[in-house]
Amino acid sequence: MIDVRMGGIRIEQRIIQIKSAAQYNGWTMTQTWEHLLFLHWAISPSSIKALIPAGLELDTYDGKAWISIIPFLLSGVRLHRMPSVPFTTTFPEINVRTYVKAKGKTGVYFLSLDTSNPLVIKIAKFWYRLPYYRAQMAFHRQGDRIDFTSRRLSGLPQSPSFEGSYQPLADRFFAKEGTLMHWLTERYTLFCRCNKTKQMMYADVVHEPWQLQETAFHIRENSMTENLSIPLTDSPHLALYSRGVQSLIWPIRSLEDLSSDQGG
Repeated sequence: MIDVRMGGIRIEQRIIQIKSAAQYNGWTMTQTWEHLLFLHWAISPSSIKALIPAGLELDTYDGKAWISIIPFLLSGVRLHRMPSVPFTTTFPEINVRTYVKAKGKTGVYFLSLDTSNPLVIKIAKFWYRLPYYRAQMAFHRQGDRIDFTSRRLSGLPQSPSFEGSYQPLADRFFAKEGTLMHWLTERYTLFCRCNKTKQMMYADVVHEPWQLQETAFHIRENSMTENLSIPLTDSPHLALYSRGVQSLIWPIRSLEDLSSDQGG
Protein backbone atom coordinates (compact mmCIF):
# COMPACT_ATOMS: atom_id res chain seq x y z
CA MET A 1 0.00 0.00 0.00
CA ILE A 2 2.59 2.56 1.08
CA ASP A 3 6.33 2.12 1.30
CA VAL A 4 8.57 4.56 3.12
CA ARG A 5 12.25 3.74 2.66
CA MET A 6 13.39 0.87 4.86
CA GLY A 7 16.81 1.40 6.37
CA GLY A 8 17.40 2.94 9.73
CA ILE A 9 19.41 2.22 12.85
CA ARG A 10 19.63 -0.48 15.48
CA ILE A 11 16.72 -1.02 17.85
CA GLU A 12 17.47 0.00 21.41
CA GLN A 13 17.24 -2.78 24.00
CA ARG A 14 16.15 -0.62 26.95
CA ILE A 15 12.50 -0.14 27.91
CA ILE A 16 11.68 3.09 29.76
CA GLN A 17 10.65 1.99 33.26
CA ILE A 18 8.54 3.94 35.74
CA LYS A 19 10.81 6.02 37.96
CA SER A 20 10.05 5.68 41.68
CA ALA A 21 6.94 3.55 41.16
CA ALA A 22 6.48 3.37 44.93
CA GLN A 23 5.32 7.01 44.95
CA TYR A 24 2.13 6.07 43.08
CA ASN A 25 -0.85 4.75 45.01
CA GLY A 26 -4.09 3.22 43.85
CA TRP A 27 -3.07 1.70 40.52
CA THR A 28 -4.43 -1.75 39.73
CA MET A 29 -2.42 -2.96 36.74
CA THR A 30 0.97 -2.55 35.15
CA GLN A 31 1.74 -3.23 31.49
CA THR A 32 4.76 -2.74 29.27
CA TRP A 33 4.16 -1.48 25.73
CA GLU A 34 6.96 -2.35 23.30
CA HIS A 35 7.93 -1.68 19.68
CA LEU A 36 5.09 0.74 18.96
CA LEU A 37 4.37 2.10 15.51
CA PHE A 38 2.30 5.28 15.83
CA LEU A 39 0.41 5.90 12.57
CA HIS A 40 -1.56 9.15 12.65
CA TRP A 41 -4.11 10.53 10.16
CA ALA A 42 -5.71 13.98 10.19
CA ILE A 43 -9.42 13.78 9.40
CA SER A 44 -12.42 16.06 9.28
CA PRO A 45 -14.18 16.31 12.66
CA SER A 46 -17.48 15.67 10.89
CA SER A 47 -16.26 12.26 9.67
CA ILE A 48 -15.88 10.90 13.20
CA LYS A 49 -18.18 13.00 15.36
CA ALA A 50 -20.98 10.42 15.23
CA LEU A 51 -18.70 7.83 16.88
CA ILE A 52 -18.02 9.99 19.93
CA PRO A 53 -20.50 9.21 22.73
CA ALA A 54 -22.38 11.85 24.68
CA GLY A 55 -20.31 13.16 27.55
CA LEU A 56 -17.12 13.36 25.50
CA GLU A 57 -16.01 16.17 23.22
CA LEU A 58 -13.85 15.55 20.18
CA ASP A 59 -10.40 17.05 20.72
CA THR A 60 -8.82 18.76 17.71
CA TYR A 61 -5.45 20.22 16.76
CA ASP A 62 -5.55 23.23 14.45
CA GLY A 63 -9.14 22.39 13.59
CA LYS A 64 -8.43 18.77 12.60
CA ALA A 65 -9.49 15.60 14.35
CA TRP A 66 -6.99 12.75 14.39
CA ILE A 67 -7.25 8.99 14.27
CA SER A 68 -4.34 6.70 15.08
CA ILE A 69 -3.58 3.05 14.39
CA ILE A 70 -0.95 1.60 16.71
CA PRO A 71 0.47 -1.93 16.39
CA PHE A 72 2.75 -3.01 19.24
CA LEU A 73 3.85 -5.79 21.58
CA LEU A 74 2.34 -5.98 25.06
CA SER A 75 4.24 -7.64 27.90
CA GLY A 76 4.54 -7.69 31.66
CA VAL A 77 0.81 -7.61 32.42
CA ARG A 78 0.49 -7.79 36.20
CA LEU A 79 -2.07 -6.80 38.81
CA HIS A 80 -0.89 -4.70 41.74
CA ARG A 81 0.79 -6.83 44.43
CA MET A 82 0.24 -9.93 42.32
CA PRO A 83 2.51 -12.05 40.09
CA SER A 84 2.24 -11.87 36.33
CA VAL A 85 -1.10 -12.93 34.90
CA PRO A 86 -0.86 -16.52 33.54
CA PHE A 87 -0.80 -16.86 29.73
CA THR A 88 -0.30 -13.12 29.28
CA THR A 89 3.48 -12.94 29.20
CA THR A 90 3.93 -11.34 25.78
CA PHE A 91 1.53 -10.91 22.87
CA PRO A 92 0.77 -8.47 20.03
CA GLU A 93 -2.01 -5.89 19.99
CA ILE A 94 -3.25 -3.23 17.61
CA ASN A 95 -5.61 -0.42 18.53
CA VAL A 96 -7.51 2.32 16.75
CA ARG A 97 -8.01 5.47 18.77
CA THR A 98 -9.04 9.07 18.53
CA TYR A 99 -8.61 12.08 20.82
CA VAL A 100 -11.21 13.47 23.16
CA LYS A 101 -11.70 15.61 26.24
CA ALA A 102 -14.20 15.88 29.07
CA LYS A 103 -14.47 18.35 31.94
CA GLY A 104 -11.07 19.83 31.11
CA LYS A 105 -9.30 16.45 30.96
CA THR A 106 -7.79 15.28 27.69
CA GLY A 107 -7.33 11.65 26.73
CA VAL A 108 -7.95 8.92 24.18
CA TYR A 109 -11.08 7.09 23.13
CA PHE A 110 -10.53 3.63 21.67
CA LEU A 111 -12.63 2.70 18.66
CA SER A 112 -11.24 -0.85 18.66
CA LEU A 113 -8.50 -2.98 20.20
CA ASP A 114 -7.47 -6.30 18.67
CA THR A 115 -5.34 -8.95 20.33
CA SER A 116 -4.72 -12.67 20.06
CA ASN A 117 -5.06 -13.27 23.82
CA PRO A 118 -8.61 -14.32 24.84
CA LEU A 119 -7.91 -13.96 28.59
CA VAL A 120 -6.82 -10.35 28.19
CA ILE A 121 -9.94 -9.65 26.16
CA LYS A 122 -12.12 -10.92 29.01
CA ILE A 123 -10.20 -8.92 31.64
CA ALA A 124 -10.18 -5.70 29.62
CA LYS A 125 -13.87 -5.90 28.72
CA PHE A 126 -14.89 -6.62 32.31
CA TRP A 127 -12.60 -4.19 34.14
CA TYR A 128 -12.16 -1.40 31.60
CA ARG A 129 -15.21 -1.70 29.31
CA LEU A 130 -12.92 -1.54 26.29
CA PRO A 131 -14.00 -2.67 22.78
CA TYR A 132 -11.61 -5.61 22.43
CA TYR A 133 -11.76 -8.13 19.60
CA ARG A 134 -9.94 -11.41 19.12
CA ALA A 135 -7.65 -11.57 16.12
CA GLN A 136 -5.17 -13.88 14.46
CA MET A 137 -1.90 -12.03 14.88
CA ALA A 138 1.83 -12.39 14.34
CA PHE A 139 4.73 -10.27 15.57
CA HIS A 140 8.23 -11.03 14.31
CA ARG A 141 11.43 -9.14 14.93
CA GLN A 142 14.07 -9.71 12.28
CA GLY A 143 17.19 -7.88 13.38
CA ASP A 144 16.11 -4.26 13.58
CA ARG A 145 12.85 -4.70 11.62
CA ILE A 146 9.42 -5.54 12.98
CA ASP A 147 6.89 -7.50 10.88
CA PHE A 148 3.32 -7.27 12.17
CA THR A 149 0.11 -8.87 10.91
CA SER A 150 -3.43 -8.90 12.32
CA ARG A 151 -6.75 -10.18 11.02
CA ARG A 152 -9.86 -9.94 13.21
CA LEU A 153 -11.72 -13.21 13.75
CA SER A 154 -15.11 -11.79 12.88
CA GLY A 155 -16.36 -14.42 10.47
CA LEU A 156 -16.90 -11.73 7.86
CA PRO A 157 -15.22 -11.78 4.45
CA GLN A 158 -13.77 -8.30 5.00
CA SER A 159 -12.48 -8.47 8.57
CA PRO A 160 -10.43 -5.49 9.81
CA SER A 161 -6.82 -6.34 9.01
CA PHE A 162 -3.35 -4.87 9.11
CA GLU A 163 -0.05 -6.03 7.68
CA GLY A 164 3.18 -4.08 7.67
CA SER A 165 6.84 -3.72 8.56
CA TYR A 166 8.66 -0.96 10.41
CA GLN A 167 11.88 0.02 12.13
CA PRO A 168 13.48 3.07 13.73
CA LEU A 169 15.19 5.48 11.38
CA ALA A 170 16.93 8.01 13.63
CA ASP A 171 17.97 8.75 17.21
CA ARG A 172 15.51 9.08 20.09
CA PHE A 173 13.93 12.38 21.00
CA PHE A 174 11.22 13.79 23.28
CA ALA A 175 8.27 15.58 21.70
CA LYS A 176 8.21 19.27 22.61
CA GLU A 177 5.18 20.52 24.48
CA GLY A 178 2.77 22.36 22.19
CA THR A 179 3.74 20.37 19.10
CA LEU A 180 1.49 17.95 17.25
CA MET A 181 3.72 15.02 18.23
CA HIS A 182 3.33 15.89 21.91
CA TRP A 183 -0.44 16.40 21.53
CA LEU A 184 -0.85 12.97 19.92
CA THR A 185 1.37 10.91 22.20
CA GLU A 186 1.38 12.42 25.69
CA ARG A 187 -2.09 11.29 26.74
CA TYR A 188 -2.64 9.95 30.24
CA THR A 189 -6.37 9.19 30.42
CA LEU A 190 -8.50 6.65 28.60
CA PHE A 191 -12.25 7.14 28.26
CA CYS A 192 -14.73 4.31 27.76
CA ARG A 193 -18.44 3.60 27.92
CA CYS A 194 -20.11 0.76 29.82
CA ASN A 195 -22.14 -1.27 27.34
CA LYS A 196 -24.72 -2.20 29.99
CA THR A 197 -25.35 1.14 31.69
CA LYS A 198 -24.13 3.40 28.83
CA GLN A 199 -22.36 5.36 31.54
CA MET A 200 -19.16 7.14 30.57
CA MET A 201 -16.07 6.06 32.48
CA TYR A 202 -12.41 7.04 32.60
CA ALA A 203 -9.12 5.64 33.89
CA ASP A 204 -5.82 7.39 34.46
CA VAL A 205 -2.50 6.07 33.19
CA VAL A 206 1.06 6.95 34.21
CA HIS A 207 4.30 6.34 32.32
CA GLU A 208 7.49 8.23 31.59
CA PRO A 209 7.38 10.56 28.56
CA TRP A 210 7.68 8.76 25.24
CA GLN A 211 11.09 8.59 23.64
CA LEU A 212 10.19 8.74 19.96
CA GLN A 213 12.06 8.01 16.75
CA GLU A 214 11.41 8.66 13.11
CA THR A 215 10.47 5.44 11.39
CA ALA A 216 10.77 3.65 8.09
CA PHE A 217 7.65 1.61 7.37
CA HIS A 218 5.90 -0.42 4.71
CA ILE A 219 2.13 -0.90 5.03
CA ARG A 220 0.93 -3.78 2.86
CA GLU A 221 -2.67 -3.87 4.10
CA ASN A 222 -4.76 -1.64 6.33
CA SER A 223 -8.53 -2.00 6.66
CA MET A 224 -8.76 -1.25 10.38
CA THR A 225 -11.24 1.61 9.96
CA GLU A 226 -13.33 0.44 7.02
CA ASN A 227 -16.07 -0.98 9.26
CA LEU A 228 -16.20 2.42 10.99
CA SER A 229 -16.81 4.20 7.66
CA ILE A 230 -13.75 6.36 8.19
CA PRO A 231 -11.80 6.62 4.94
CA LEU A 232 -8.05 7.02 5.39
CA THR A 233 -5.38 7.92 2.88
CA ASP A 234 -2.87 5.21 2.09
CA SER A 235 -0.07 7.12 3.80
CA PRO A 236 -0.42 8.50 7.34
CA HIS A 237 0.25 12.18 7.89
CA LEU A 238 2.67 11.32 10.69
CA ALA A 239 4.45 8.10 11.67
CA LEU A 240 6.67 7.49 14.69
CA TYR A 241 8.34 4.56 16.44
CA SER A 242 8.98 4.03 20.15
CA ARG A 243 10.89 1.23 21.82
CA GLY A 244 8.37 1.39 24.63
CA VAL A 245 7.45 2.24 28.20
CA GLN A 246 6.23 0.59 31.36
CA SER A 247 2.81 1.90 32.42
CA LEU A 248 0.63 1.94 35.53
CA ILE A 249 -3.15 1.93 35.09
CA TRP A 250 -5.72 3.01 37.65
CA PRO A 251 -9.25 1.56 38.03
CA ILE A 252 -12.04 3.03 35.94
CA ARG A 253 -14.29 5.61 37.54
CA SER A 254 -17.50 7.28 36.52
CA LEU A 255 -17.06 10.43 34.50
CA GLU A 256 -19.53 12.01 36.91
CA ASP A 257 -16.81 11.77 39.60
CA LEU A 258 -14.48 13.94 37.53
CA SER A 259 -14.63 17.56 38.64
CA SER A 260 -15.24 20.01 35.80
CA ASP A 261 -12.09 22.00 36.55
CA GLN A 262 -9.67 19.05 36.49
CA GLY A 263 -7.10 19.26 33.70
CA GLY A 264 -5.27 16.47 31.94
